[in-house]
Amino acid sequence: MSDARVGLVIEDDHDIRELVRTVLTQAGFDVTVASSGAEGVLVAKNINPDVITLDLGLPDIDGFEVSRQIREFSDAYIVMLTARTEELDTLIGLESGADDYLTKPFRPRELRARIAAMMRRPRSATEPADATAEAPAESNGHPERGNFSHNGLELSYASRTVVVDGREMNLTRTEFELLHALLEAGRTVRTKSDLVRRLRDEDYDVGSYISEADERSVEVHMGNLRKKLGDSPQQPRWLQTVRGVGYRLAPSAH
Repeated sequence: MSDARVGLVIEDDHDIRELVRTVLTQAGFDVTVASSGAEGVLVAKNINPDVITLDLGLPDIDGFEVSRQIREFSDAYIVMLTARTEELDTLIGLESGADDYLTKPFRPRELRARIAAMMRRPRSATEPADATAEAPAESNGHPERGNFSHNGLELSYASRTVVVDGREMNLTRTEFELLHALLEAGRTVRTKSDLVRRLRDEDYDVGSYISEADERSVEVHMGNLRKKLGDSPQQPRWLQTVRGVGYRLAPSAH
């Protein structure tokens, strides 16, 4: 890319902070660091980062609150770095707006791979959406990648926008990707492991390890997406759960 991407490391441990700074710098980021939560929120406002790594165990504000505050003004990818192994902590972190997580100690190569996958997703519009190029998101059709319309919801991949009944939604980029994946698949079920690989930008035939925690993180993101859309799990307008398998697009309303 011609312009340097911007990274922010929010971490109070000096050694880990410098390790993450090195990983991001080697990946081509212009990196700024912060050693506390309050500082991290302030820096995020000032530099508009593409990616933020966030320690949960900060000395002032915990990482959950930092993530919530950053989400009020930023669509940066947030990767939680945590020494906590309890699943509940991970789920709270994802519910607060984080996109992904890694448990300490982590391998620098894995962090770099996760961030590289995130950055392969568009951050913003490169071309204006073609407002006339609508196509129904049905499993028997093949709509253009950029535009979907289903049950009062309109998604434009080019402009990264989602509009429901005329109102634009404020989705994280992870939530946007999951919604796009379901619209793209129509009534075909997408398994949780499929969706994990989609978020990691991996081929579906890649034999990479998908843990229960990875699949649970998809459930949390889908729950967040449902809340924002105002969708009902019992009578879904868009997101239909297929128990024990995954998700698919709800039927068209006629």
